[in-house]
Amino acid sequence: MPARSNSVRIIGGEWRRRLIHFPGAADLRPTPDRVRETLFNWLGQDLTGEICLDLFAGSGALGFEAASRGARQVVMVERDAQIFRALQATHTMLGAVQVELMRADALAFLRSDARRYGVVFLDPPYHLDLLPRLLPLLPRRLNGGARVYLEADRPPDLPKGYEVLRQSRAGRVHGLLIKWVGS
Repeated sequence: MPARSNSVRIIGGEWRRRLIHFPGAADLRPTPDRVRETLFNWLGQDLTGEICLDLFAGSGALGFEAASRGARQVVMVERDAQIFRALQATHTMLGAVQVELMRADALAFLRSDARRYGVVFLDPPYHLDLLPRLLPLLPRRLNGGARVYLEADRPPDLPKGYEVLRQSRAGRVHGLLIKWVGS
């Protein structure tokens, strides 16, 4: 019997009900439907004109959801080759012209990219404990008023200068919507 592909459904916007398929991988935890629904209620259902960064794209659930809801551009960064190929297949299947896929290490990408974003999704592998290294790098990549959604297995310690706008917990997932207000 062939290996079964994992999938999640886009829950809103132009591609609502379309399935995203991704390979099974130990660190790959797609954001559950309920959590994504809460997140996009916080952000607003319509992201028209937003420039978004999905820094640990994984399944692509957050980035493709943002594109489906009208984001002008979504940059999705993924390091793993097999997962990146699945993102490419979804990109092609959806005809997602507003999505730019980058195969890169997240920290290296943040240090080298010069763009600014209005919405950033951070869902790094929990065991790598990357949030303390990522959050100080983000402010120079954020537009004024930008919002950052992060997921972690425990509430993170935020560096000075970030304000929590919303937070929730669903099982082991702690979700926070934050923004940079300066130090």
